[in-house]
Amino acid sequence: MKKTVITALFLSALLLGSQMAFAHSLEAVTAATNIPEANYPKVDSRNRAHFRIHAPEAMNVKVDICGHKYDMTRNADGFWEAVTQPLVVGFHYYFIVVDGVSVIDPSSEAFYGCGRMAGGIEIPEDSASAAYYTFDKNIPHGQVRECKYYSEIEKSERRCFVYTPAEYETNTSRRYPVLYLQHGMGEDERGWHQQGRMANILDNQIAGGKCVPMIVVMDYGNCGYIFGARPGETRDEFGASFTPIMLNELIPFVDNTFRTLTDRDNRAMAGLSWGGHETFQTTLHNLDKFAHIGSFSGALFFLADGLEKAYGGIFTDATAFNSKVHTFFLGMGTEESFGSDKISDALKGAGIRHTYFSSEGTHHEWLTWRRCLNEFLPLLFKQNKNTAYEK
Repeated sequence: MKKTVITALFLSALLLGSQMAFAHSLEAVTAATNIPEANYPKVDSRNRAHFRIHAPEAMNVKVDICGHKYDMTRNADGFWEAVTQPLVVGFHYYFIVVDGVSVIDPSSEAFYGCGRMAGGIEIPEDSASAAYYTFDKNIPHGQVRECKYYSEIEKSERRCFVYTPAEYETNTSRRYPVLYLQHGMGEDERGWHQQGRMANILDNQIAGGKCVPMIVVMDYGNCGYIFGARPGETRDEFGASFTPIMLNELIPFVDNTFRTLTDRDNRAMAGLSWGGHETFQTTLHNLDKFAHIGSFSGALFFLADGLEKAYGGIFTDATAFNSKVHTFFLGMGTEESFGSDKISDALKGAGIRHTYFSSEGTHHEWLTWRRCLNEFLPLLFKQNKNTAYEK
């Protein structure tokens, strides 16, 4: 009898120990995207998000992460809690739905996405994988400036954000190439800096000698709402008003305000999703102004009418195209279906020189686009790597 009790106690201790070890392995930590001193949301080692919100008078509460809704459970103190399935690494917009009303989690920082302000949660990668977009205290850092200019076309104030490399303030005899970097549908000019971590990516690449020092301009692409919100607007009209603003107002403003290299060989444009569409619409009709082009999960539709008809037949003469365009880049996550892989195959068949990048395991979200930017930057302005950029 005594032996049986001892054995049972021993087995119980083993079970408790294994449960504690399992619980420790799943220990959740506060999300990096929370407001100061907010303990929730949390993320555990299985990449599950833990949410907790105080809504004692609510009858029904859900968490909505990119359209996937999770029911929350109310405890005796009026707190509602939920744990998600494992989420893919990277940044996710989310909302709390309280009795049918979608609101921002008061514990989250707010980010502009989905055509409105939203909560956001970062599911972290391992430190080695995330190093390229992580702040490094041991290297010099550039600046991101908020700039205002007046648009005669729109008869209103506009805002852009401009990244200058760390050396810009001290190396005052040097001029720099420029990358115009566009957000996607339902986002705005803050996206690349806040959600995309572009300054960290640039700082790390420049410090490591992977890309040339450059200026990066992030402006509003006139597509910050969800297509269909403006009655009667066609797909061709959506965001199309940005191109004349960029060509006639934004580029002159940047060239007059910053020490830029103003020739086409030193000007690039790239964008994610609808920003990729705007990039192609802008650059491929104006190759006298751009020599470097990038599309990250671009909303590209031109194969429907045949490659030979796209953009006035620009792809029908591969020799001419390849001589003008120094960088032509397409990227996409393996878990999305935006068709960049099919476009790459068609371009290859037509003899169009380009680079295609596949982001393993990622969807139509910011980690895909961070990876695309990281792959795109070293390709740019190669002719400048051994030049001084002097005035």
